[in-house]
Formats: sequence, C-alpha cells, structure tokens
Amino acid sequence: MDKPVIAQKAPIPVELKKGETYYYCTCGRSSNQPFCNGSHKGTSFEAMAFTAEKDGTAYLCACKHTGNPPYCDGTHDKLKEE
Repeated sequence: MDKPVIAQKAPIPVELKKGETYYYCTCGRSSNQPFCNGSHKGTSFEAMAFTAEKDGTAYLCACKHTGNPPYCDGTHDKLKEE
C-alpha cells in the first residue's frame, strides 16, 4: 500500500458551508490542498467525500495521518521527519 505524502505538518483552515459535499485529498499529492485534484490517479488512494455539518471554519488535516479524517486531530505533532 502506498504511503500518503505529508503536504504540511499543520492543519489547513477552510470555510465550509453546511450541506455541501467536499472531496478531501487522502494522498497528499494534490496541488489544491486539502482538497482532491485527481493527483492520486495511479496510486491506491481515492478522494474522501464528506458533507459539512455546519457553516464555518474547519481545520482539515494536511499531514494525511489523522485518526479523524478529514479533520486534524494533532497527529502531525507526533510525525517524524521523512
């Protein structure tokens, strides 16, 4: 299985709209972080669709190792430099 690329070791704040569907990048290769742009093609990764539960700022994971995707859970603080 492929390992995700660590896009950055900090969450990305984004404005979400309640009821809208978004496609979160799980591979870390997207140039449109934290959202998918299709860069996972040829890997074992797929975009993760999620629907915003409320309007407002959400902090989405950019290290791609969170235990609560697509949201940051602080895992980036525990990752070793690669």
